[in-house]
Amino acid sequence: MIVKKTLENGLRILLERIPYVRSASVGVWIGNGSRYETAAENGISHFIEHMLFKGTENASSAELARQMDALGGQFNAFTTKECTSFYFRALDSDLLDGIRILGDMLTIPLFPENELALERGVIGEEIDMYEDTPDELVMENLFSAVYQKSPLGFPIIGTRENLAAMNGEILRAYMQEHYTAENMVVGISGSFDDRVEDLLCETFSKIRRVPAPKFQTAQYVPAAITRKKAIEQSHICLGFQGIPLGDPDRYAAQIFSSILGGGMSSRLFQKIREENGLCYSIYTFQSSHADTGVSGVYVATNPTSQTAAIEMIRGEVERLLIKGPSEEELDRTRGQTKANVLMGLESTVARMNHMARSELLLGRVPTAEEIVAAYDAVDMEACRRAGQKLFDYQTLSTSIVGNLS
Repeated sequence: MIVKKTLENGLRILLERIPYVRSASVGVWIGNGSRYETAAENGISHFIEHMLFKGTENASSAELARQMDALGGQFNAFTTKECTSFYFRALDSDLLDGIRILGDMLTIPLFPENELALERGVIGEEIDMYEDTPDELVMENLFSAVYQKSPLGFPIIGTRENLAAMNGEILRAYMQEHYTAENMVVGISGSFDDRVEDLLCETFSKIRRVPAPKFQTAQYVPAAITRKKAIEQSHICLGFQGIPLGDPDRYAAQIFSSILGGGMSSRLFQKIREENGLCYSIYTFQSSHADTGVSGVYVATNPTSQTAAIEMIRGEVERLLIKGPSEEELDRTRGQTKANVLMGLESTVARMNHMARSELLLGRVPTAEEIVAAYDAVDMEACRRAGQKLFDYQTLSTSIVGNLS
């Protein structure tokens, strides 16, 4: 059972005790990501995520690393367009130490100048890595094109130029404005006692209560973007306006997307790769945000095969939209999806992330039983209706990276 506590500063803590395990996962989810940034600030959320590991008033960067390794579990973080998360997993006997480390990172970070300079170089390497990863680049280009009038189109990682202008004072000021109690959720799932609960409440009651920051509303605009790159394959994204978080058709949309391109038995994988040998990698994707979304198909293929591949993709999409899935496809995909959900929730990290992310972005935590029932309720008509939302050709966008003529 999940217990929700709201502190006086407005910060929410979700607690789920699982007494038969020996560890627990603790995470802090903040309602802040790249879409909360201005053009000049782009990249600052990701930069702060890196810098919080680089020293606090109680420990240097190297000392933090040793303390984290001593826990014997995992300590990590990530930034998305709409949120940032810091989390760790440790034995129940080590949770108090982990919470103290996490609390120091979020309340008394140092932002030392020498570490700022080093981390700019690390993130610069990360930027180069994305440039050398065309399947990531083609997706990022798609988002920048369809959301070009909104910060939702900004790259999470930012730019070298922006990073060069950011110092500790700028990072600290941004953090104070955006890492606020009302847009922060703490989750813990696993084995823990009352001392852990008390320390969580004590630690995170220190977070300032100020109005939660707002983001600029985004609007999907169909676009086409190409990037010439001297590589062997063409990496292609066919994008469409998707559905936002919490959309009532989201369960049917996931099943439709999976039937079309979600695995080795999907229609696109079987048709484009297995029957015709036109690609190695092909899949559907969905990215949902608070107010909008993108769905589509990714394929990597030889330039001489790309026209045939796109025609086959279009044919499979249209057949599925017109006739809908077969009963066998629907049953198989529904069963696979439910199994993935339920098996995923056997991990304390996954349970913690599900709790905290849902509370932060949706305002509530759907139970496993509720999710399973929602998938069971998807019939052929609901699946077809969701597909029509996901693949409306009036919203078609294209992003291509490759050795184009």
